[in-house]
Parts: sequence; C-alpha cells; structure tokens
Amino acid sequence: MVDKVKFARQFIEAIPHASALGLELVDLGEGSAVITMPYGDHLIGDPETGVIHGGAVSAMMDTCCGAAVMSHPAAPGATATIDLRIDYMRAATPGQAVTTTAECYHITRNVAFVRATAVDDDAARPVASATGTFTVEKR
Repeated sequence: MVDKVKFARQFIEAIPHASALGLELVDLGEGSAVITMPYGDHLIGDPETGVIHGGAVSAMMDTCCGAAVMSHPAAPGATATIDLRIDYMRAATPGQAVTTTAECYHITRNVAFVRATAVDDDAARPVASATGTFTVEKR
C-alpha cells in the first residue's frame, strides 16, 4: 500500500491545477481518499458573496475520486475520468475549507466506480455529492 500512497501523492502533486487550487491529500486508504482545499480569494466565483466557484469544487472532487481509484488494491496503475456527475446541494460557506471524501466501491477489469461527498465545516449538510466511472489503466 505504501507504493500506492506514494504514487497517488506524486500524481496529485504533479497536476498543475491541483497545485493552483491548493489541494492537499489528507488521507489515502484502500480505495478511499480525502482531499482538502483551503479557502482562497483566487477560488471565489461570486465576488459579492465570496462563494467558491463550482468549478474548483468539481476539480477537487474529480481529483479525489481519481486518488481513490489509484489506491484501490485491484487498480494496477493510473486512471482517467470516464464520467463524473456532480450534484451541488448548496454553496460552500465563504471563508471555510472544503473537504472531499471519495470511495472506489466497485472495480472491474476496465472500469472503477466511485462516489464522493464534499463538505465544509458544516459536515452534516454536504456542499456536493458525486458519482463517477474511471478507467482502470494497466501500468
């Protein structure tokens, strides 16, 4: 598992948009990942309210789902998004970090199935949820 953690961390750190968003890999398990994105003025989508742009949340969720796939014991290598559906439930609270937790709950020879939730400090009320499919690429 240590090699998969190292591989996933290097993968995330090599993505320029992940760096620009300030994404931090907080936890990585066997088929699960947690990534946090600190609040920043450069992420604001609505200057009047200070709400983070939905595209930043989307990119974080996509990255977290990919990390969950790469950390799955049955996934031999890298991955790419096939399809990702994100349902936005509310705006993230201005000034608060957003954290995504993703789980790769099923994997076949070619496709991984993932679900994720994004929350801010009010974890009882999700900001967004996602379901997606990702490629299972051979090394």
